[in-house]
Amino acid sequence: MPSASHRVTVIPGDGVGPEVVRAGVRVIEAAGVKIDWEEAAAGASVFQTGDTSGVPAETRHSIERTKVVLKGPLETPVGFGEKSANVTLRKLFETYANVRPARELPGVPTRYAGEGVDMVIVRENVEDLYAGIEHMVTPDVGQCLKVISRKGSEKVIRYAFELARREGRQKVTAATKANIMKMTEGLFKAVFEELASEYPEIKAEHLIIDNVAHQLAKQPNQFDIIVTTNLNGDIISDLASGLVGGLGFASSGNYGDSVAIFEAVHGSAPKYAGKDVINPTALILSSGMMLRHLGESAAADRVEDAVLVTLEEGTATTQDLVRQTGGDIDTAASTTGFTDAVIANLGRGPATLKARRSAPGGPVPTPLPAWSYGPERYAAIERRTVGLDIFIETGEEPGRLGPDLEGVAAGGPFELHFIESRGTKVYPSVGLSADGVRLLRARFLTRDGGPALDGDLLALQARVAARQPGWTHIEKLHVFNGADGFTKAQGE
Repeated sequence: MPSASHRVTVIPGDGVGPEVVRAGVRVIEAAGVKIDWEEAAAGASVFQTGDTSGVPAETRHSIERTKVVLKGPLETPVGFGEKSANVTLRKLFETYANVRPARELPGVPTRYAGEGVDMVIVRENVEDLYAGIEHMVTPDVGQCLKVISRKGSEKVIRYAFELARREGRQKVTAATKANIMKMTEGLFKAVFEELASEYPEIKAEHLIIDNVAHQLAKQPNQFDIIVTTNLNGDIISDLASGLVGGLGFASSGNYGDSVAIFEAVHGSAPKYAGKDVINPTALILSSGMMLRHLGESAAADRVEDAVLVTLEEGTATTQDLVRQTGGDIDTAASTTGFTDAVIANLGRGPATLKARRSAPGGPVPTPLPAWSYGPERYAAIERRTVGLDIFIETGEEPGRLGPDLEGVAAGGPFELHFIESRGTKVYPSVGLSADGVRLLRARFLTRDGGPALDGDLLALQARVAARQPGWTHIEKLHVFNGADGFTKAQGE
């Protein structure tokens, strides 16, 4: 039963954004759902005003009021310029779960047609490398910090299991690179394995992310829900959309405890802007996801069914689909024409592939159940600091630098454990030499493995800085519950 009018912030976006958003708005209104739209700005037009956030205060205040956003694609400069306004929006409102369905669609030819591809990628949405913490530590060496937290992992993993329950799905696959990044991706894997026991009716499996990519190309219908870290999820969700027709059909929702943002996965496609030729399917399907979030399940069903009927009958085919089928581009439907066809098909259902209906209970509840890793558990962790990693900008050979640093530490509570270059041990020598890039890391540990005092660590840092003024930054080394909170170097 339709509820009273909803308030929603609508961001038209850049490039083709206003055209596809207009299509989504028209379909929602034709479906009989009453929305009080608050139009707001973000992206390129905001950057041009000198606002380096890309998301002005007026837009943030609107979202704080409405809690729901329908958004067009925003332009993101590649390799220069300000941070992505898309990512800024997701992070500002802690929309930690990016949900991207990838399902076979009728009338859309793919290499996997008829194989039953029907999966959802649930991507962690606010941390990992997308925390965007980057530094040029020397003029020609950059670094990006990969931030994975237990709490962030638990939130998105629990969301994935809850989504599986609501959609009646049988399996959740965690995709990580825990075999290489044991402290970060390994933490995500460990949290997944802890939470899986709370969902005994759902099969839980872990696969290395490169194997997931391989299996997606080989046999995609084996997957139900894939939950993964931010960068992994960004890549494989685009891969998954390619299995079912491309980004023009890729819808998504960004869900947090209080705010949800709905958008097409594709970009702003500026070369098509204003030409009324872009495929609006992704944004219309994202609008359906928004309706479901608002509790308008009946209207969401009607919208999804109308899209499926329109694709199935092929009476309105946009240019991207015409190109895939080798048809005459002059026969392609416009953005407006396709939207008209969807609206005309409201109330009809597809004859072949049916829309997936959620199990009773509506959308995944937010906020989710309380975080299990509470303050008591956190406070009980045994910890000690055992040393320091010091990064040094230098062209000096490790064989000369090593004895100098050993001399710096002589007589004190620390000893030089190794020097490494880009993660590979180069001192003491292992018989091979890494190609130098003028950045070395020296690891100092307490001689007896006991705890290090902050005063002693600061004194060590000062002595190294006096001899090596090119030092750039440091990392304290910790042991938690008897396990090293730092990795070894390659060759150690």
